[in-house]
Amino acid sequence: MSVQTLIRGGLVVTPDGIQRRDVALADGRIVGLPESGLTVGADQVIDATDWYVIPGAVDIHFHCRAPAYPQRGDFASESMAAAAGGVTTIFEMPISKPCCATGAILKARRELGEADCYVNFALYGAPGLLDRREIQAMVREGAVAFKIFMTAAPAGRSDEFEGLCLPDSPGLFQALKLLAETGLVTTIHAEDNPLLEWHTAQLAAEGRNDVLAHNASRPPHVEALGISTVLTLNDAIGAKLHIAHVTSRAALDTLRKWQRAGVDVTGETCPQYLQFTEADLERVGPYAKINPPLRQPDDQAALWEGLRDGSLIAITTDHSPFTVEEKERAREDIWRVPPGAPGVEELVPGVMDGALKGHYSIEQAVRWMSTNGAQRFGVYPRKGVIATGADADLVLYDPSLTTTISQEMLFSRAKACDKLYEGMTFQGRVRRTIVNGQTVFHDGEITGQRGGGRFVRPSPDRIPAGYLE
Repeated sequence: MSVQTLIRGGLVVTPDGIQRRDVALADGRIVGLPESGLTVGADQVIDATDWYVIPGAVDIHFHCRAPAYPQRGDFASESMAAAAGGVTTIFEMPISKPCCATGAILKARRELGEADCYVNFALYGAPGLLDRREIQAMVREGAVAFKIFMTAAPAGRSDEFEGLCLPDSPGLFQALKLLAETGLVTTIHAEDNPLLEWHTAQLAAEGRNDVLAHNASRPPHVEALGISTVLTLNDAIGAKLHIAHVTSRAALDTLRKWQRAGVDVTGETCPQYLQFTEADLERVGPYAKINPPLRQPDDQAALWEGLRDGSLIAITTDHSPFTVEEKERAREDIWRVPPGAPGVEELVPGVMDGALKGHYSIEQAVRWMSTNGAQRFGVYPRKGVIATGADADLVLYDPSLTTTISQEMLFSRAKACDKLYEGMTFQGRVRRTIVNGQTVFHDGEITGQRGGGRFVRPSPDRIPAGYLE
């Protein structure tokens, strides 16, 4: 066996459980999992004794918006943040300027990511132009999935969302029919737009522009109705659907009804919904304005139930960088503040913290962060698993240390907006992040190369035969 790097003596999390083994790497892949202590020659040996060796996290919901707003973040800055947080593959959403809604735009974004990313990346396409040729072109260029917003484009940002927002049922129905042909998953931001706009208008009529008015405009039934609508429309179509950032018990109960009926639909949630509530919106103000909004403790309990019973398959970040200036607009008017918060650097520490404290197993944590998303979107077993032949995307996690979040340790260009997590301490620490066999983050420092990440396509068998002919 020709081995370039040997990770020795770690607690390796595999599909068969946690085993003390060595992990042998060569040419960007895992080439073996020899029993710990066997003599294997290697160019580099990394001592991982008493550290967990886990698959790098696959963040299936991520925004950096490159090349639209470099002051918020770009592929370089936000992929460095991903590396620091133990995320080795990001699935970048289509929001940009222009919106990623054609094959040519997706190709240009891929080339930009290949030049700038420190970690691996995949790209979503936006199907809302309802053009079969462009959807086909995006599949040909390697789109991993598609994304639809059921809400209208935010005021002043229509160009970033052109082809992404389908707030009316006829347009949504047409898109689902086109997307069913591709065989790929479509991720849905599910909120009922007419009801959302009605609630917002009622609050505006009352003169409400305070921080909590944002939550009042998007109560749980807005989310639940959005899920019910899209799944009802899809009932006779059969597109593969995935519900983004499920936040509430009402939304989860609606999703479960369709899953129990045998519908091919999965769901995700995010650390912010699992760790924070509406009270944190009052605590940090506009920095906690996200869509859908933070909920109540009972909703948190429901989301954990959903993860444990498999109704929700993944914990993913919805990492959304903005500037302090943009967020501070809410001091005068919450409606003028863009929704979203950074969070990719807290994904692995936050989820591993719960596992190390006994709330769930290490194996469950790995499935939620890495394996399940990779399987659903067709990039497994290259990603999301430690096994011979898989890509060498790994995280070495030291359970004996702690991670306390401070602005100084973060790499995201939006780190000054990372107020939700500031000062929090998690059990364990990312000691090393390895992407394609190369160390890109080591003990607080970025050691990888800009452009070292690779573009990730879904497995070809996901696309029906003849679709691209």
